[in-house]
Formats: sequence, structure tokens, C-alpha cells
Amino acid sequence: MARNSEEHTPHPLDIALGSRVRLRRKELALSQDQLARSVGITFQQVQKYEHGTNRISFSRLVEICGALECSVSDLIGNLDKTKSSGSFSRQVAYLTQPGANDLLEAYASIESPRRRRAILNLARQLVNDQEEATKAPARKGSARG
Repeated sequence: MARNSEEHTPHPLDIALGSRVRLRRKELALSQDQLARSVGITFQQVQKYEHGTNRISFSRLVEICGALECSVSDLIGNLDKTKSSGSFSRQVAYLTQPGANDLLEAYASIESPRRRRAILNLARQLVNDQEEATKAPARKGSARG
């Protein structure tokens, strides 16, 4: 996962680790400020860690894990797997979206498979409608004859 040193973009592993920190923080319903205070840093630093802008040192990671009531291995997991398809990182990124955890908890609390399927179908239809709306302006300009 080498990257050009001239690029000023965060390393994908730093982004992935930051996403996992954010996911765990949200799972515990902690604000960035609460996590920051418990570790002795600013909430801005927590933001930078969560976005991968700043790398998390090992000693800071241990402190963060203490505040998040998890082990380092819980957060590191399989981040070092070079043969990963990237789908796990995408899934973690999806879970960091606002409201994603609430939606997942609500979905998991629905016991009826039929109702779960209905929610999934609704979400898929909303995506399709959005894609159609995005394509629609391009079609208006085209001449059909």
C-alpha cells in the first residue's frame, strides 16, 4: 500500500483505523469531545484521527482503546491484510455515515423477515430513484427522433 510521498492525502490504513475509532465511539454514544477529554487531547485532534489526517501513535491508540472499552486488536483487526478486497473498509465507511448506526439498530430490532425485506426494498428503490433523477437532466437535452 505504498503511496507517493508528494501526495498530501492520508494513508488508507490511517483512514481505516480512524473509521474504526469513530464507529466504536458512536457505538458507545460518546461525542468527540467526551473521547478527547478522557484521553487528554482536543476534540479537533479526535476529528483528525477519525479522518486519518493525523496518524495515531501506538501509545495514543492504547489510551483511546481504554476510553473506548476495547482492545487494540478490536480496532486493528485485519487492517494489515494486503489481499483484502476493500469491501470491509467500504462497509466501515458506510457505518460512519450520520444515522447509519441508528438505522442498523432499528433494522436489527425488526423480527419479521417480511418487514426487513420491505425496508431493504424501500432503500433500494430510493437509490434507484436517486440514480434516475441524476440521469434525467441528461436525457432532457438529448434529441430523440
